[in-house]
Amino acid sequence: MPAPYEILAGPLDLWLAPVGTAFPLVTAAPAGPWAMVGTAGRRNYSDDGLAVQHTQKIDTATPAGAIAPVKAWRTEEGLIITVTMWDLSLEHYTTALGGAVPTTVAAGAGIPGTKKIGLSRGPDVVTYALLARGASAYGDAYKGQYEVPVCFQNGSPKPTFAKGKPSGLEMEFMALEHSAAATELERFGRLIMQHAAPLP
Repeated sequence: MPAPYEILAGPLDLWLAPVGTAFPLVTAAPAGPWAMVGTAGRRNYSDDGLAVQHTQKIDTATPAGAIAPVKAWRTEEGLIITVTMWDLSLEHYTTALGGAVPTTVAAGAGIPGTKKIGLSRGPDVVTYALLARGASAYGDAYKGQYEVPVCFQNGSPKPTFAKGKPSGLEMEFMALEHSAAATELERFGRLIMQHAAPLP
């Protein structure tokens, strides 16, 4: 009996890039401008891992002569990816606050070297392309990945600083419709899983 590859466990790694960036093949390492979320990727995520939520709102119609709905319409849908990042380096903290590059001040005589980011975000919302990669349901050596063409960070992080507990930034990446999607079913992107090795 073959191994139950379809049963998946373990965290995903998350990358962000400017909207319009091409997604890498599932067998290729993401290269610039793809940037990993967290200095060490999944090793910087809480034990909750990375969660993918497919939301929807369904309206139904129940005629006067019936006691149960006879028709249903999907009126809203969404895709939300959440992760709590245990990495407070400013290069990654800024992802939760709009993505501004930290300002660096070099050390000088009697002056410490510092980095800073602002704590307000302003009216403009930064959008990203998102890649989340982990195992495939078709083989231990194969990879699978979520490809989201357009999303934004919608979470309200509240890092807690307490003895013996890592401080985390809760982030929620909400997909936006991609107007140039290849099909209606790919408005929020795709889930791709490798099922065979490349041919020589």
